Amino acid sequence: MNLEQQKLSIGEKIGYSVGDTASNIFFQTFILFITLFYTDVFGITAKAVGTMFLVTKIWDAVNDPIMGIIADRTNTRWGKFRPYLFWFAIPMGVLGVLTFTTPELSSAGKLIYAYVSYTLLMMAYTAINVPYSAIMGVMTPNSNERTVVSSFRFVAAFVGQLIVQFSVLRLVDIFGENNEARGWQWAMGILSALAVVLFFITFATTKERVQPPKGQKTPFKQDFLDLLSNVPWLLIGGATVFQLIYICMRGGAIMYYFKYFVQDRQMTLFGKDYSFSYTGLSSSFLMAGTVMTIVGVVLAPRISRIIGKSISYAGFLGLAGIATGFFYFLGPKDIILMFVLQLITSFAVGPVSVLQWAIYTDTADYSEWKRGRRATGLVMSASLFALKLGIALGVSALAWILAGYGFEPNQDQTARGLLGIRMVMSVYPAIFAMIGMILMFFYPLKKHMMMQVETELVERRKAAQND
Repeated sequence: MNLEQQKLSIGEKIGYSVGDTASNIFFQTFILFITLFYTDVFGITAKAVGTMFLVTKIWDAVNDPIMGIIADRTNTRWGKFRPYLFWFAIPMGVLGVLTFTTPELSSAGKLIYAYVSYTLLMMAYTAINVPYSAIMGVMTPNSNERTVVSSFRFVAAFVGQLIVQFSVLRLVDIFGENNEARGWQWAMGILSALAVVLFFITFATTKERVQPPKGQKTPFKQDFLDLLSNVPWLLIGGATVFQLIYICMRGGAIMYYFKYFVQDRQMTLFGKDYSFSYTGLSSSFLMAGTVMTIVGVVLAPRISRIIGKSISYAGFLGLAGIATGFFYFLGPKDIILMFVLQLITSFAVGPVSVLQWAIYTDTADYSEWKRGRRATGLVMSASLFALKLGIALGVSALAWILAGYGFEPNQDQTARGLLGIRMVMSVYPAIFAMIGMILMFFYPLKKHMMMQVETELVERRKAAQND
């Protein structure tokens, strides 16, 4: 079979995908728990947390593109990108534990420790996830096959999300007993060890097949100019920022929403009275949503083949935003409606997550087609920066908004404090989802355009092989 038409084996697709299970063990912990951990366990203010998340992105603005440039210029017998999973898996695992360790320090000492440990963890995350994302762009030149790989990837990613949702609070309770800080340290130790093993599996089971044009030697400056003139990348990069603000603000608000607004609750179901703790309700809420997200992930390739990636992305992000906005109208007893809206929202998020990364690999193809130069690592590192910027803005905005509404940790909230929690669970994230949707309506690489790009690139690579 000609290399250009080669289909990837199920084993390689699964092997690649479990790397995102590993990444999501950290990523979902950041989204769901890190703000709550810093305010309610570690012991720093919501305002300080919000500022820290934003300040640390200044270094990411430098670090992420540098990582992409380095990866593009790495040459080993294992490839350009795969070795980084092997080299940085253990450091990332260790830093994951240290970040969720609460030292016996003064308030100023704790804040310094938080800045240093979180920044180092984000650097390790970059060192693995820029190359990891780039691998998908070089496993196969087939755009549709990359969408299928992305679907496998995000089924595995949301398995990681399920692991986090199911296990984190339970592990904290089991190992913490009367010491919640110790519980968090042990919980992250166990989950970090699992992530390390999964990264090693991805390294061992994947292969890089797509190479840059023969003889390509591009200056750093030219790579950046190519990226900044890549209109499709600018649009999906901007949409990613708003998408992640939406996801992180809403995701981070869930524990606050159930702890302070819904609280422990008595319910009558099928004629019987039941007592639910807020932790049980929030865990069930999250896991039910993740199951529906996986359904959306599985259906994403079929949907995108019919209407195209960018239209699918925009439509589902808009649906997620609308469903999220309706949370504003719910009271603390409207548990069933909360779960219904969660199922709709989570289903819509599934295709968005899959298509986002498939679209990024298409923009790398487009850049090669347009400029005659390929920089997959830089495209993916810049994409990861857009993602991390969205995370930082989302969790920072969450913390600042809570502080602005007068939130006080581990206390009964005022009416204004509860309003703030409801707003970061509904209206505010919905606004950002709608902005991301609007941006993608202008995305130019529709189905027919990508078919032309892919066909012409195949012809160029064949010609280069024959030279």
